[in-house]
Amino acid sequence: MADEKVIRSLPRGIVASSVTPFDDDGNVALDKVHLHIDWLIDQGVDGVSPLGSSGEFAALEMADRQRVLEAAIQAVDGRKPVMAGTHHVTTAGTVELSVHAEKAGADALLIVPPYYMVPTRTQVMDHYRAVAAAVSIPIVLYHNVINVGMELRPEDILTLHDEGVLAGVKFSHTAVGTIFELVQGAPDLTVYVGVDTVAFEGLCYGAHGWISGIPSIAPRAARRLYEAIAVSGDLAVAREEWRRLLPLAKLEFAGMDQGGDPHWFSVMKAALNMLIGPGVGDPVRPLAALPPEYLEDLKNVLDSLGSFER
Repeated sequence: MADEKVIRSLPRGIVASSVTPFDDDGNVALDKVHLHIDWLIDQGVDGVSPLGSSGEFAALEMADRQRVLEAAIQAVDGRKPVMAGTHHVTTAGTVELSVHAEKAGADALLIVPPYYMVPTRTQVMDHYRAVAAAVSIPIVLYHNVINVGMELRPEDILTLHDEGVLAGVKFSHTAVGTIFELVQGAPDLTVYVGVDTVAFEGLCYGAHGWISGIPSIAPRAARRLYEAIAVSGDLAVAREEWRRLLPLAKLEFAGMDQGGDPHWFSVMKAALNMLIGPGVGDPVRPLAALPPEYLEDLKNVLDSLGSFER
């Protein structure tokens, strides 16, 4: 059974990935990191996760990742738990970022397996063990097979949890039945659904929270679905909330097949530029701003969710 100190800090509910703002030259705009975070907290999220995929961590060098995280933790200012992304292609790099995050004041870590080189399952498990030995805050596995190219099995995840290595999982996979296996296999493992298109199913399978694009751009609508399923258990209300949310999820991921448009993150940043203001900026290249032909559809979908209401 996992050590009690390992599981104490993980938030449940709506955890939003905060974006990293860049200027027109592709440099990090540290003075604007607070814009999305302040808005998210005002919208009532349960936690903030800087430097996930939506934080464009892969576009940042080590020093910039550390500076962005420090700015994010300062912006949160203790108002919500911070789950810091500390991913790196090497174990040494991941440990360095993780130790820095703990010292900077992060409450938990979100870590995708080492990417590109596609290490074996045993090597990935040892990677997480090494990070856990270096920090004392909870570690959440970012289970993202598409971007990593390898997959820990449910039994691997449960083994790492039993060892006290993993306190949670962000399950970014459409095979959401695995969420049920994880929840049943370890009642004190915190499991988040991590793909918007299957958020309804994931929460019905018992996920304790939701971390993906919609919580970051439509957190109040995400909360309505979460509370209908996880708090009230009212499937009739949940189905209606999902009916309203599904067009946003479909637009967000419309380009996932064969690398088409729009890119999911271009949709996210365009939404935030509408809702918060242009200070959030566009994705760093090679990603680009949302093509103009999608802007009206995005605005209409957000409007239908009440996103522009104060």
